[in-house]
Amino acid sequence: MHENYDLDYLMDLVTRRQYRSLREALTQMNEVDIAEFLDELDVEQEILVFRLLPKDVAAEVFTYLENADDQEKLIGALSDKELREVLDELYMDDTVDLIEDMPANVVSRILRNTDASTRSQINQLLNYPKDSAGSIMTTEFVDLHPDATVEQSFARIRKVGLDKETVYTCYVTQNRVLLGVVTVRRMLLSSYETRIGDIMETNVLSVNTHEDKEDVAQLFSKYDLSALPVVDGEDRLVGIITFDDAMDVMEEETTEDFEKMAAILPSDKPYLKTGVLETWRARIPWLMLLMLSATFTGIIITSFESLLSACVILTSFIPMLSGTGGNSGSQSSVAVIRALSLDEIDFSDLVAVVWKEIRVAVLCGACLACANFAKMMVVDRWLMGNPEVTPLVALVVCLTLVFTVLCAKVVGCTLPMAAEKVGIDPAVMASPFITTIVDALSLLIYFFFATRLLGI
Repeated sequence: MHENYDLDYLMDLVTRRQYRSLREALTQMNEVDIAEFLDELDVEQEILVFRLLPKDVAAEVFTYLENADDQEKLIGALSDKELREVLDELYMDDTVDLIEDMPANVVSRILRNTDASTRSQINQLLNYPKDSAGSIMTTEFVDLHPDATVEQSFARIRKVGLDKETVYTCYVTQNRVLLGVVTVRRMLLSSYETRIGDIMETNVLSVNTHEDKEDVAQLFSKYDLSALPVVDGEDRLVGIITFDDAMDVMEEETTEDFEKMAAILPSDKPYLKTGVLETWRARIPWLMLLMLSATFTGIIITSFESLLSACVILTSFIPMLSGTGGNSGSQSSVAVIRALSLDEIDFSDLVAVVWKEIRVAVLCGACLACANFAKMMVVDRWLMGNPEVTPLVALVVCLTLVFTVLCAKVVGCTLPMAAEKVGIDPAVMASPFITTIVDALSLLIYFFFATRLLGI
């Protein structure tokens, strides 16, 4: 059972150089908690504490270090013998993930400290496209022969299972072709003489090596899987993807979508580990684009300057109209982007989606218009004593509200679907981009009703 020690207690042991007590405490902790503790130390202390860990624990902790820079510094501090011990304990997919984040000189040193067979497997995995199932799979799985008995299969699991990422689910192959899957539970409930081919499940869900890893992660969620076999073009089993790797993909894709929705270029580093200049580079391109596109709003206001001069009170309602339109568009875009990511809808459902959003927009717009009309009459005209807020002005604002919400929701649902259709990430079309478009539309609608109803 893992213990959870207070961070201050562990730091005190490091400061007082109580390394025997520190080692005892660390060996009773969960590997994730140890990695978080190491993240709080400076480089020298981190290396010192890492060397106190048993090699199997050290390898596990190594994979949980959040920052690739910390991993690189540790690799640089370890001797070849220590590095080889860590690499021997790592699963193949973790080794590949590590190599992908390291500079060339570190990669060369890692490869030098692996055997020829491991290097061959690493190179094979590195050749798969970055966003493919092959890039996140591991080649360490238990395969069984269909003619083997349960007793023979258990003997094989005991022999090879220690170095495999999972032994609960075993894959039945013949000449490397995937035939079926069998669980240890099914084997335990069968007699020792039973053939594996008689108890295996032949209806196996599998993915191709070049399938998009985000689609693969969704399969784990949809079918509640713990592992998923990966096959090549000839149905030969080449690896498996485990649930923890799928969770990493889900987290990575969700973070990337949130960053795109907030007009930030995606980054794989933790917030506090990302430098100021790197953060600036991630944010400035979109801010620049959105600022330039927002100049259209200024052009529209300038072109109707005479109208605003004739009825100054109209100016005070522009922020409310733009804000409401932007919020309405964001609601629709977020809902549609989520539905697209979960494969609940696709481009063929565009008409149904737009029709639904139009009906929702009418209901929302009507409620907002009624509430705003009452507010303008009671608060702005009566309580604040503003005679310029006439019923006709209130009507202009309320009609603009209805049509702005309508346009915003249609834009908010169609842009993400159109983006996916042409191969662009729908998240790019989220809040900031849609808000800029809706701001311009709301002003055009506002001035249209003002010129028609107020006669100015």
